[in-house]
Amino acid sequence: MDRYDGVLLDAYGVLNDARGALPGAREIFEQMTKPFAVVTNDASRLPETCARRFASFGFDVPPDRIVTSGSLLAPWLRERGLDRARVMVLGTADSIAYVEQAGASIVPLDPRAELDVLAVCDDAGYDFLPGIEAALSACARALDRGAPLSLVLPNPDLVYPKGDGAIGFTAGSIALLIETVLARRHASAPRFAHLGKPERHLFDAAARLFSSRRLLMVGDQLETDIAGALAAGLDAAHLVTHASISPGSRADRAVTPTYTIDSLV
Repeated sequence: MDRYDGVLLDAYGVLNDARGALPGAREIFEQMTKPFAVVTNDASRLPETCARRFASFGFDVPPDRIVTSGSLLAPWLRERGLDRARVMVLGTADSIAYVEQAGASIVPLDPRAELDVLAVCDDAGYDFLPGIEAALSACARALDRGAPLSLVLPNPDLVYPKGDGAIGFTAGSIALLIETVLARRHASAPRFAHLGKPERHLFDAAARLFSSRRLLMVGDQLETDIAGALAAGLDAAHLVTHASISPGSRADRAVTPTYTIDSLV
């Protein structure tokens, strides 16, 4: 640990799952001697909401120490001149708040709504099947009339660990459905811009918190946490758990972590 200026911790699969805190999560914060941040693909909760959730699990993480993929939405929109765009959001009220931080307008989940951007943030916060069908239909209508359309995916995860070996679908799977159908209808259909892990954007945002790149990422998923950290020039410790989403996959076999550990403490 003396090699590093700080530690980055994944949330799902390292600190918690859908049921609550995972083994070692409370102890790691009690024993931590380095500055830390939680780096999560969650685009369904604001940092303040995440902090309250962590507190309910028994550990204290200040909101300014939480870097979420949702927090990348406003900068992404501003950089592309879409901060006044009409944005349809598949996600929670917090997901919508992330978009509103850029000054964009929220359009309803209506198949006839006119939109400039579709942001797929989460699988919750709306009536699932009618919601994704409304988003798909609105995007298809936009392309049919030749309107410009941007697609953004803060959380590229296809699935997430629910606990006890159960797996749930999440934002990346929804985006994949929509992207595939649009590509079948229109050869020039846009593809989703991925913001979260394994892209480097989250790690770059975290590095700015520390004003350093001498950081260690601790994650349970080789394909996202570890591969993303290594691509961003950071060292990475793979926490080996039974919750790995893709154990032994080809993508996993191509990733070599800096360290392999079997517990947080």
